[in-house]
Amino acid sequence: MSKRRLSISIIVPCLNEEKNLKGTIESIKSALKTTGVFSEHEILIFNDGSTDKTGVVADEIKKTEKGVAVLHNPKNMGFGYNYTEGVRLASKEYIIMVPGDNEIPAQAIEKVFALAGKADLIIPYTANTQVRPASRRAISWLFVAIINALFGLRLRYYNGTCVIRSSLLKKCPLKTWGFAYMAAILVRLIKSGASYMETGVDIKPRETGKSKAFAPKNVVSVFKAVLGLFWDVRVKERRAYSSPAKRIPV
Repeated sequence: MSKRRLSISIIVPCLNEEKNLKGTIESIKSALKTTGVFSEHEILIFNDGSTDKTGVVADEIKKTEKGVAVLHNPKNMGFGYNYTEGVRLASKEYIIMVPGDNEIPAQAIEKVFALAGKADLIIPYTANTQVRPASRRAISWLFVAIINALFGLRLRYYNGTCVIRSSLLKKCPLKTWGFAYMAAILVRLIKSGASYMETGVDIKPRETGKSKAFAPKNVVSVFKAVLGLFWDVRVKERRAYSSPAKRIPV
């Protein structure tokens, strides 16, 4: 008996990524074709208040690619908002977000796609961390260490392109739109009993532009989100988040 093929919704947020967006979509298409895991897919591109030609590029992609929808935010709303709205609109069995900066090569997306269906959450971590500046590596390490310590987990990374079962994700409280949105989702789902797999992936340096993650307003939003998450998971609703972690070896 052949294995049933799955379906996936792919959320692609982009802010001033006119030179990177097409490459992102090509990587996604390549990964879909190579793995053959998904019989159906949809791509939801969010032009997040870009001031360059990102919106024009996105609309051009929509005209030529099947299953692509484009949403234009009148102002910059942030990764968390785009992800939350994408989850609301998603119609497939699994959901992933792939940033439009073309930092994640097709081979990395393939590794995550290939594991879909083997656990509720497929959680990638960056294997070739040396491609990122030392300052970013240090901040990332500190963030992971803090989240693990606060919530009794042992994940290697919290901000990757995770494949998540839609039925679980749509029920998960999405309370933050900041850069800690994925950490909050993973903590809530794992602490409520979802199974997960981790897999290492190689990324590539950005070809153009720079990361928006460490802007002061984003750092403040992360701090507030982590405090709110701790209150919910460890204090206010601790009984709902008391399940042991269900890690499945790759």
